[in-house]
Amino acid sequence: MKPTQELIHEHRAIERMLGILSEACDRIEAGEKVDPSHLESAVEFIRVFADKCHHGKEEDLLFPAMVKAGIPKEGGPIGAMLAEHTRGRELVKGLADAIPGYRADEPEAKQEVVRNARGYVYLLGPHIHKEDFILYPTADRVLRPAIQDYLSKAFAKVEDEIVGHGVHERFHKLLDELEAVYETAPTGGNLEIIDANEKSVRPSQY
Repeated sequence: MKPTQELIHEHRAIERMLGILSEACDRIEAGEKVDPSHLESAVEFIRVFADKCHHGKEEDLLFPAMVKAGIPKEGGPIGAMLAEHTRGRELVKGLADAIPGYRADEPEAKQEVVRNARGYVYLLGPHIHKEDFILYPTADRVLRPAIQDYLSKAFAKVEDEIVGHGVHERFHKLLDELEAVYETAPTGGNLEIIDANEKSVRPSQY
């Protein structure tokens, strides 16, 4: 698949975690006690899969290739996406920092968990949509086939050398487990991917 199709594919997994976080926040606000380890797992997923893997491919590979192809970094979609990546990291840090206090039943920590988790959900939902339907189609238009082939190979290297063997499988299992707990859908491999480039629908491995 094209590099952008791979990134779109990863977005569907990230959206599954956003659904889990949203339901966890609903339960916390309703007075239920959410397992703090679930929040810690969500933070790990975001930091490793969404940030280190997915955003790493964008920031280190796709975006620089787009800039070389003539898409400005500042004042356009690339700059906006980078700013949102930074904001997302701030929110995830706030969530991670609040979890120990939440585990100890501190009321202020509970508010911080919800504030930061909801902030991340509200940020990433529109962020993903903009990338799927604006940024990635632009990349497909301006990047020559040879560059796309290079990016595909570089993405594979990120998976092997930076993320590590078996990490995707572990996160796949985590998403299934948390979706079962929080009763969010879809579970397993039932999620459909709407490909912004090919306008087709295909099942997701996530």
